[in-house]
Amino acid sequence: MNRLFGAKNTGPKPTLAGAISSTDTHVESIDVKLSKLNAELTTYQQRMAKMRDGPGKTALKQKALKILQRRKLYEGQRDQLQQQSWNMEQASMMTDNLKNVMTTVDAMKSTNKTLKQQYGKIDIDKIERMQDEMQDLMEMGNEIQESMSRSYDVPEDVDEAELDAELEALGEEVEFESSLGVGETPGFMVDEVPQFIDAPPEAAKVKEAAG
Repeated sequence: MNRLFGAKNTGPKPTLAGAISSTDTHVESIDVKLSKLNAELTTYQQRMAKMRDGPGKTALKQKALKILQRRKLYEGQRDQLQQQSWNMEQASMMTDNLKNVMTTVDAMKSTNKTLKQQYGKIDIDKIERMQDEMQDLMEMGNEIQESMSRSYDVPEDVDEAELDAELEALGEEVEFESSLGVGETPGFMVDEVPQFIDAPPEAAKVKEAAG
């Protein structure tokens, strides 16, 4: 049965990257052959340039024509393989782009699902009520601060004329007390030195020296 239908292929499946690599390797081998053919053609051209017309030159021309035909054949194969490689590279790029798009879509779906679950647990009304309570508490705190910083029985506005009059009255009162001797020290306290004073007055020192 295997001879009729063939055995099942259990090897690794071919990939696009492997096909591109194989095609590029084939193109490189053709380039090597083309280089050899070009070298042979150059040799024949140089030899024929030095020969006169005759059977020998004609034979070299025939060989050069065969090499030229082979070169055209290889060039045609190389062009086809290069086109195939380019097509496969485009397909590979499209495949990679599609994979990236699918990965991005899956990530967006997962993120969208997570956001729905998280935002579904949030009650907007509770947040609004909490904001209102915070605003009320802030206003209450400001009122308390204003109340605590309030001054007692202190006039807010002071007239400059009234201030000058008060200062003048204080000056006259000080002069009157000076004329009456109100600010002088009593006589019975002149010679006494309180115990809490470390150094006695200079007058006391002079009396002690005279005594």
